[in-house]
Amino acid sequence: MANYVLVAGAWLGSWAWEEVAAQLRAAGHDAHPLTLSGLAERQGVPAGQQTHVRDIVAEVERLDLREVVLVGHSYAGIPVGQAAERIGDRLARVVFVDANVPVDGGSFVSGWPDGRAMVEAAIAAHDGFWPPLTAADCAGQGLDAEQIARIVAGATPHPGATLTEPAELAARLSELPAVYVKCLLDGEDPGPEVAALLKGERWSLVRMPTGHWPMFSQPAELAQVLLGVAVGASVAGVRA
Repeated sequence: MANYVLVAGAWLGSWAWEEVAAQLRAAGHDAHPLTLSGLAERQGVPAGQQTHVRDIVAEVERLDLREVVLVGHSYAGIPVGQAAERIGDRLARVVFVDANVPVDGGSFVSGWPDGRAMVEAAIAAHDGFWPPLTAADCAGQGLDAEQIARIVAGATPHPGATLTEPAELAARLSELPAVYVKCLLDGEDPGPEVAALLKGERWSLVRMPTGHWPMFSQPAELAQVLLGVAVGASVAGVRA
């Protein structure tokens, strides 16, 4: 039995994983969707990037979890990647779902040069928060109108410090046992940092024919990918 710790990306909370978590539990595993500080029901809690790393590590330790599959979507790949190396032998594998990956000394915005100025300006104009998604931001990502409405209604402002503070890695990310899930409607290229990691023996790539929020657009398919990770199925067998 695996213990999945599921962390959604910017603006979202544990609620985003409801459908995926239900399918993981139905297959006999435990699923622990986690809301990071400052988001969803935890709005008002001050948060920087290292706060989010501590949130994840603390949840694993509080529940005394073993055989942990840490899953980080989008922004959450940055704190999840750092937390993965801090939980030691509790980790079975880390899964990055169309995610940013941490770079030692780098931040979310430094890894997004084309959008850095836009994100920083938005944070400055909204009292230190990145304003939530709009329906237009979700267009072209394989989502129907109901799914888009659900994402927009649940999204909350994202603490800006989590996006600008640097990551802290103690070792090379390539040493982690990892799967990267690339959602093709959000672009076929996983980016240069991920491409370099995928050259190593411990990283594998899975492609999904959907958009950036597969927990909404293809929850059953994403759950199957995660189940394959837990049971040790050949990741090559689910590659596109």
